[in-house]
Amino acid sequence: MTTMIPTLAAALAKQGYTEMTPVQTAVTDPALEGKDLLVSAQTGSGKTVGFGLAIGPTILTEDGTFGPAGRPLALVIAPTRELALQVKRELQWLYASAGVTMASCVGGMDMRDERRALDRGAHMVVATPGRLKDHIMRGSLDMSDIRAIVLDEADEMLDLGFREDLEYILSEAPDNRRTLMFSATVPPMIAKLAKSYQRDAVRVATTAKESQHADIEYRALSVANHDIDAAIINVLRYYDAPNAIVFCNTRASVTRLTTRLANRGFATVALSGELSQTERSHALQAMRDGRARVCVATDVAARGIDLPNLELVIHAELPTNAETLLHRSGRTGRAGRKGISAMIVPAKMKRRAQNLLTWGKLQATWALPPTAEEVTARDEERLLTDPVWSMDFTENEQAFAARLLATHAPEKIAAAYLRLYAGKQSAPEDLSDYKDGPAAPTKERAPREHQSFGPSRWFSVDVGRDGKAEARWLLPMICKAGGITKNEIGAIRIQPNETFIEISEPAVADFLKSIGSDMKLENQATLSALDGPPQLGERGPRKTKRDYDDSAPAKPKRHAPRDQSPPPPSAQDDLAPIKPIPGAADDRPAPRKPRQNPAQKKERRDHGDALVEKRPGKPPYKGKPAAGKPGRPGKPAYKSDSKPRDAASSGKPQASAKDTSKRFVPPGGKAKPRKAPSKGGQTTPRRGKT
Repeated sequence: MTTMIPTLAAALAKQGYTEMTPVQTAVTDPALEGKDLLVSAQTGSGKTVGFGLAIGPTILTEDGTFGPAGRPLALVIAPTRELALQVKRELQWLYASAGVTMASCVGGMDMRDERRALDRGAHMVVATPGRLKDHIMRGSLDMSDIRAIVLDEADEMLDLGFREDLEYILSEAPDNRRTLMFSATVPPMIAKLAKSYQRDAVRVATTAKESQHADIEYRALSVANHDIDAAIINVLRYYDAPNAIVFCNTRASVTRLTTRLANRGFATVALSGELSQTERSHALQAMRDGRARVCVATDVAARGIDLPNLELVIHAELPTNAETLLHRSGRTGRAGRKGISAMIVPAKMKRRAQNLLTWGKLQATWALPPTAEEVTARDEERLLTDPVWSMDFTENEQAFAARLLATHAPEKIAAAYLRLYAGKQSAPEDLSDYKDGPAAPTKERAPREHQSFGPSRWFSVDVGRDGKAEARWLLPMICKAGGITKNEIGAIRIQPNETFIEISEPAVADFLKSIGSDMKLENQATLSALDGPPQLGERGPRKTKRDYDDSAPAKPKRHAPRDQSPPPPSAQDDLAPIKPIPGAADDRPAPRKPRQNPAQKKERRDHGDALVEKRPGKPPYKGKPAAGKPGRPGKPAYKSDSKPRDAASSGKPQASAKDTSKRFVPPGGKAKPRKAPSKGGQTTPRRGKT
């Protein structure tokens, strides 16, 4: 640090830096000053401070300070909002002694505030690609004085589809700038981008892939497929980390698991793409302030974030590739701190977990999740080693302790304190025995013993048969939400609009505690307690297909020949004709008419749209008779056989141009006289008419 710029060296010393990380040492080499860099370094290696130190000689004056703020001198681009704001905080304290003025251009923030900050002037701008491109196109960001551009997590920006935005931004920057690209890996797309927009870039590789994450302990925990949530709860309770991140693959999984952990008493926040920027900022601030200890997040939302005292990373769902596994695990074990990366591996995902570890060249310890007994033993160990035992107590505290000893026995006081201590934590989960692979089927099974369920209480869920409620998904949902097993659940009665559930009386207290005061289940269904057994009515259970098959009579085949034999004498009495009741409707179908012999069929012919029967002795139709009107000669009768009709005849006579009785204007004839204009005003003349 002796050869470093004095203001930056003072900032590092004030922050507690005694030595620099390998990536920081490499990029601050005097031989690389003023050159473009392509740096590949693992996550959590101090890249932010590294490129902050690397661009210092390019943007600072000789005395290590900034001049008046105007057009920006340095531009840092990050893939996500959280990472951009985190980079801004890091550079703020690093360049505070130099008098820096920072500005940010981040999606989700108010663009008008950002524009006003740029108009006031800034030395350094930290931005996301999309919002930065908008500012450049609107003219609110002038890049004519840019001396250095840093692309942080360049590989992630290309994966997220920001290639065109980056190319536009780099093409608008001055040609004599410095361009520094930092990436965990250097795929061909990064190399192509560096070749196009960097000048003789120097490749800097700080660590080999085999030695990555040396401060992280990888653990692969094998669980049964239905014990995933229970294993996550036990891992959080066993390690009791100040801060922990639980990774999921989808936003829906984040929402479900956040609700599950919050119901179990964990101080939990969510971090996913469906949240607004304000909500995501508040969630991260709650983790930094200690108001929350568990963050449930997706991969993109948690990319590059750095939380203090983050000692535990849990993979609730396995990532899609080894690179994502490295980035997830890199949230812990940063800057020399130790961390644990626990993979929850259900039985059906064991092969995939092994492949991920092999592809990432990582060594993991395979084990089972902590059991309830191990969590309880760890709690007792933490209680015995708690720093409170070595503290000095005030006089009021000692006086109250003397009153307790005078009132209760020491053993009773200790037991009460132990119960209070355990009540602050969520109860550990009982895990089922894990078996590697499916259980072998047995030919003979012992008959199931049916025992009485015992005292119970009934609850109602506001979803029923009309809402597609089924016991096969209601049962595991109730078990997970209430922290019970199927042995504590009795009858499940599904009604049209609600479902009644019977729960064993000894398990009701813990069940209600796990559900929470809002009585909400994981799918937003509402649970309510009943005063007694529900009144189900006398309709009985729903019939199954087998019931209908056994009780319904066999239907005769459609084309089976009829039995022409006469019925027995007893049946002939039943077939006697029934006299109709006067005034009653006859519901019997009308008898079918006998088929007519084709030889006896009456002759019919088509006449217009009607079918006219040709009756013997009636003369053929010869048109309408002459119709005479006053002042108008009569028309001759129409003869159907006078002229042959054309192919498109519709049974009507042809119109004549000389027939003025029809509303017909022959071609070239006079148009109809126009109506006189009304008294209220003049009419607009038609186009082309005068």
